[in-house]
Amino acid sequence: MPAPVIYYIRHGETSWNAEGRLQGTRDIALNDLGRRQAVHAGNILADLLKRDGRDTSALPFVASPLGRARATMELVRGVLKLPPQGYALDDRLREIAYGVWEGSTLAEMQAADPVLYGKRLTAKWTMAPEGGETYAEVQQRMRDWYDSLSADTVAVAHGGTARALMVALGIETPQSAADLLIEQGAVYVFRDGGLKKYS
Repeated sequence: MPAPVIYYIRHGETSWNAEGRLQGTRDIALNDLGRRQAVHAGNILADLLKRDGRDTSALPFVASPLGRARATMELVRGVLKLPPQGYALDDRLREIAYGVWEGSTLAEMQAADPVLYGKRLTAKWTMAPEGGETYAEVQQRMRDWYDSLSADTVAVAHGGTARALMVALGIETPQSAADLLIEQGAVYVFRDGGLKKYS
């Protein structure tokens, strides 16, 4: 079987995104801009699926269990004229856990623990704050998720999981992916060992 095509969407903006706060596993709702971004991504996806000759009702849809991803998925499905609840949840798609750093800005993290913050700048892929996880661990669960796919799939998840998937598939390195901006309101298409962003 050829490698599955993944139509990947990062959730829309939340108030914490706007404030530069690390969300991780916290359940923060979409803001107004985030809802508009989700609809925009849905329109891009509709065009891509039409171009690819895909039957939207036949494709599997899966989301992170966090509310911001689920809300984005339901808005995307609304654009596609599909029932809002017709998708699966997969815990492997949840955002990277930032532990004690969740809710903090980078400046607050630096002030609270300058040594750990400094380590993060040089070893972002392999270090984790207390109670958090490393990007290397997220990469492993994203590889596991990818290997479990049996068909082309629409996925709505997070910036951290997108970076981890890019590294798991050999598209980026840990160094190049660590600070890569993952755009909201865009669709990332993983296909044939490559990646293309549509925004």
